[in-house]
Amino acid sequence: MSRIGRMPVVIPATVDVQIDGSHVRVKGPKGELEHTFPPGVEITKDDGVLSVSRISDERTYRALHGMTRALINNMVVGVSTGFEKVLEINGVGYRAEISGSNLVLHVGYSHPVVVEPPEGISFEVDPRTRQVKVLGYNKEAVGQMAADIRKIRPPEPYKGKGIKYLDEKIRRKAGKTGKV
Repeated sequence: MSRIGRMPVVIPATVDVQIDGSHVRVKGPKGELEHTFPPGVEITKDDGVLSVSRISDERTYRALHGMTRALINNMVVGVSTGFEKVLEINGVGYRAEISGSNLVLHVGYSHPVVVEPPEGISFEVDPRTRQVKVLGYNKEAVGQMAADIRKIRPPEPYKGKGIKYLDEKIRRKAGKTGKV
């Protein structure tokens, strides 16, 4: 039995979950998410708790069991509290600012880079610490947006300049050996 798959998903009072076969729709104060899961897993709801079970112990169904439960839990957590990824900008003259709902990055190019958020994503910028927060209710979209922002100027290994995740460690390289 999957350790993650057998854990129940507790539904908060502010979240509404509708199950139609393998199609799950979750609605909460932050937004609404829906997903159709592959056949082979059964999703049941009773007394504010969702449980996921599989139809057999074949390898594919065992894999789907834990993944389905994790995706449903991410949907419930996302529409109730939301997700955030924090990026840090390092480098002399590198900075970020908000223009309307867009994120404007000044990261060493000859022009500022403007990032438009997709639906359900918002940005927060702290100019003192040079941190950018990517906020949203869809965990996959938040992670993808943070990865796209990081890809604009990834951190380089010599001086550590660039955009990195807050908890990311940059492997530093020594420069030229002849330099004193």
